[in-house]
Amino acid sequence: MKAAFFDIDGTIYRDSLLTEHFKRLIKYELIDPRQWENKVKDLYTQWDMREGGYDAYLLGLVDTYVEVIQNITVEQNEFVANQVIDVKAGRVYKYTRDRIKWHKAQGHKVIFISGSPEFLVSKMAEKYGADDYCGTIYHYDGERFTGETTPMWDSVSKQKAIDKFVEKYNIDLDESYAYGDTNGDLTMMKSVGHPITINPAKGLLENIQKNERLKGKIQIVVERKDVIYKLSSDVDIYECSFIEEWEEE
Repeated sequence: MKAAFFDIDGTIYRDSLLTEHFKRLIKYELIDPRQWENKVKDLYTQWDMREGGYDAYLLGLVDTYVEVIQNITVEQNEFVANQVIDVKAGRVYKYTRDRIKWHKAQGHKVIFISGSPEFLVSKMAEKYGADDYCGTIYHYDGERFTGETTPMWDSVSKQKAIDKFVEKYNIDLDESYAYGDTNGDLTMMKSVGHPITINPAKGLLENIQKNERLKGKIQIVVERKDVIYKLSSDVDIYECSFIEEWEEE
């Protein structure tokens, strides 16, 4: 069996499902907006202004999210999660949306593996017809979330998830595909015969270029505005301080 493993945030969805959920918890006055203002806003602003890294922002967001979600009931969360999917789930990249359709037409198993909460990942999987999924589990005790998690945002956890799906569906990894955009997806890409990264983060791109085996088989896809194009794995990476030098070449 061939499979296609998809990360969601930044790969299918053009932002972060967890971010959208966090914002709607504030909108519906289920958490104090000062939680965002005091703990997350600066990290977000630094990333948004391209003065800080996306990974640093996301890790800060996750830490705060795990803390505040303890005050939310399961019923409240289900309402907000449905709102996120109803309003935001269509905000996806055309490339990966079309690739999901292509894999389904080929009879491949389409599997979503995401660091976003599993209660959001499951709804995205249903919307886009994925055969299976795995996300970060936020544990709850009857009515409320406990603050305990089983994470799925790191590379090691995603590798364990792939191993589980390989056994479950008898998947041939050499003939399978993986799509991702950050270092959390690195082992997923190393595992398959056909890795594709879409709009890769700098850290992921640097690690790809350090790994000759991965570098030789990966496709790098960029989707900007109304254009989708591919780059060589030897693509140059420039820091802002080197832009003038680059222009002179």
